[in-house]
Amino acid sequence: MNLLEENQATDLEQMVGLTRRRFIGAGALCGAAMFLGGNLLSRSALAVNAASASPLLGFAGIAADTRDTITLPPGYSASVLISWGQPLSRHAPAFDPSGNGSAKAQEQQFGDNNDGMSLFAFPGDNNRALLAINNEYTNYRYLYAHGGAPQSTEDVRKALASEGVSVIEVRRSGDTWQFVQNSRYNRRIHGNSPIRLSGPAAGHDWLKTSADNTGKKVLGTFQNCANGKTPWGTYLTCEENFTDCFGSSNPQQAFDAAQKRYGVVAASKEINWHPHDPRFDMAKNPNELNRHGWVVEIDPFDPQSTPVKRTALGRFKHENAALAETRDGRAVVYMGDDERGEFIYKFISRDPIIHDNPKANKDLLDHGTLYVAIFDAGDGDADHPRGKGQWVELTHGKNGIDASTGFASQAEVLIHARLAASLVKATRMDRPEWIVVSPTDGQVYCTLTNNAKRGEDGQPVGGPNPREKNVYGQILRWKADADNHGSSTFSWDLFVVAGNPGVHAGQPKGGSSNINPQNMFNSPDGLGFDKAGRLWILTDGDYSNAGDFAGMGNNQMLCADPNTGEIRRFMVGPVACEVTGISFSPDQKTLFVGIQHPGETGGSTWPEHLPNGKPRSSVVAIRRDDGGIVGA
Repeated sequence: MNLLEENQATDLEQMVGLTRRRFIGAGALCGAAMFLGGNLLSRSALAVNAASASPLLGFAGIAADTRDTITLPPGYSASVLISWGQPLSRHAPAFDPSGNGSAKAQEQQFGDNNDGMSLFAFPGDNNRALLAINNEYTNYRYLYAHGGAPQSTEDVRKALASEGVSVIEVRRSGDTWQFVQNSRYNRRIHGNSPIRLSGPAAGHDWLKTSADNTGKKVLGTFQNCANGKTPWGTYLTCEENFTDCFGSSNPQQAFDAAQKRYGVVAASKEINWHPHDPRFDMAKNPNELNRHGWVVEIDPFDPQSTPVKRTALGRFKHENAALAETRDGRAVVYMGDDERGEFIYKFISRDPIIHDNPKANKDLLDHGTLYVAIFDAGDGDADHPRGKGQWVELTHGKNGIDASTGFASQAEVLIHARLAASLVKATRMDRPEWIVVSPTDGQVYCTLTNNAKRGEDGQPVGGPNPREKNVYGQILRWKADADNHGSSTFSWDLFVVAGNPGVHAGQPKGGSSNINPQNMFNSPDGLGFDKAGRLWILTDGDYSNAGDFAGMGNNQMLCADPNTGEIRRFMVGPVACEVTGISFSPDQKTLFVGIQHPGETGGSTWPEHLPNGKPRSSVVAIRRDDGGIVGA
């Protein structure tokens, strides 16, 4: 019996026995909104609502598409805000499509493969803002003239320069937002930028190298996936597939259990930095690996500030960081570890947020408690399962986490967070990606993007992971008990189970009843809420348009009404792209969204569509032609 079963057996028995009506009425958020806004719907209710007109969704859903363009509903237009390689200042070199541009030039240009982003409006000026935008990785076939893996130290430096974070200023001119090229706020934070380590793990021996014997200074952030935005005005960028960047000059090198668990291999994962930069060679610098895989905090309004890796939030393959607040005012950060069979985490700060003095929160994320989630098996409903869960503390000296189980200190718990989470028998999930918190009722949503190995390797089928060999994914949501994000328990359900009813009839591969041939999708990845509570779903899935994925077309963005369960397709991206990263202008009349790796396998010249042109990852701005609120 695991910790959840020991602590909540009676509660679970009572919970599973509740009728849906009683469950919906079981609590109120902030004393007003019912649990899940009254939208924990039965199969029949979902089917009825999916066919009805949503009060939130004011656009006509569009068809799937395979063209090399941005497709939108009637009455909407898109323009490119910024593209990979665009110089951030007038003095920076222009983009060189030949691939012969230098690493130094790339350090002054917008990074490649943009992912998560957040918009920071200037106080008192809704026509001026900063966008902090992740640059996750790079495509060698387009980055280099030779089109292959790095062949020199300069090549590695250029790859590192293409990743990290780009901070840019944008201003509204008339009805459109434009990139401000020479703004003093424009900035690149890349794989060779100086960064500080802070929190309980900073200074630990496992973080010390010959280049930094303090264990508190590190070069670079890379493989930056999604993001978070704090209430005190800073940006959280999340390091995801960092282990792919490491390899070993010793092909026979033996890796310890922790190194294996985090996925390092001698040959690296197609990135090939270690033969040309000893920092990434595990045979020469094994501790360098431990200095990556963190959440990094950046002040976008201070271009001279040093970013900080917040070790109290744990080390794993971070997808994003979603902020909430406990009833007594402390910061909550929800995080997913994006790998098959990994976990969902929550961090709660020790101290409350000081809202009237943002600078006073500068070290708030250095002190607090990290938790990991355990989910029960749910009620077994084939269409819309629900159940209960518990947050288990990952603190040295508690829950069996101590020297006898391999953890000598809290620093070691955080550096090897995956091992600590496994020790307390956390629930292995279907690749938890983006997590978002509803601005209207506090529900938390998480994309479980897919897991072809569900049902194998100790990953049981059931609960929030209901399908074996899950190729489509699902969206999980939960509500904190007592309407308090500080609670140790929660109730969960599945908002949608993706599938293909055009190929498969019914569950499991046809998807839940709010999926139909007009809105089907696979591999939900990015998520975002607008101020009205519309849930925006972005996909990074199979775009073959064949077999299990026939009729789904290119990757896309959909919009959902959480109150009815209805989902409509809003946008389709160009060929072979991922649609990722979302933010809104303060007036909600412009939606910024990222198009990552168009043409990653060829077949695209988006966005410029020049003869023999290179595709370029870009941020696009979408607006209604009549100037109204997007989606309304």
